[in-house]
Amino acid sequence: MTRGANVALTREIPSLTGVVLGVTLSSNEPVLNDNLVVATLLCDARSRVLSDEHMVFFNQLTEPDLSVTQLRRVLGSDTEQVEVDLPAVPAEVQRIVVVAYINEGLGLRRTLGQLREAHVRVLDLSDDRELVRSENLAHALTDETGLVLGELYRHGTDWKFKVIGQGYADGIAGIAADHGIPL
Repeated sequence: MTRGANVALTREIPSLTGVVLGVTLSSNEPVLNDNLVVATLLCDARSRVLSDEHMVFFNQLTEPDLSVTQLRRVLGSDTEQVEVDLPAVPAEVQRIVVVAYINEGLGLRRTLGQLREAHVRVLDLSDDRELVRSENLAHALTDETGLVLGELYRHGTDWKFKVIGQGYADGIAGIAADHGIPL
């Protein structure tokens, strides 16, 4: 899927009750790979994070309702994976946004432009079947240190997925500003 493309997941697969959001980020720079962080933001309809507890990342592997969980052990070739129990996601959560950033990248002159690969994909939780995969978003990156890869969002009673691919030169600070996260 290209940037901006979306797919109606639960309309196309009515039996879909859970997904895994898989992120692949890789470069030829081991130091960069070691400093990449993937986070999942549970947002309202305005794309604002509900609270500090609604950010899932390496320091907080789940959110209060346990509907979104970052997996400790990744299956397959993904860098990170997040499991989403669709019926358990609270009604006030309208968007589940997947982001990546370089931890301390600005001061160390590391950028996402050094990535050779940046993908987000959606798998069916029941059988690990890949439902959609983004294009390689790395080719469009230059001096960015933060990236919104994609979002799982409600559309009426259905869930859809959209590839975003929006980079941020100011990394997590820019992502935080756009999603109402106090740093």
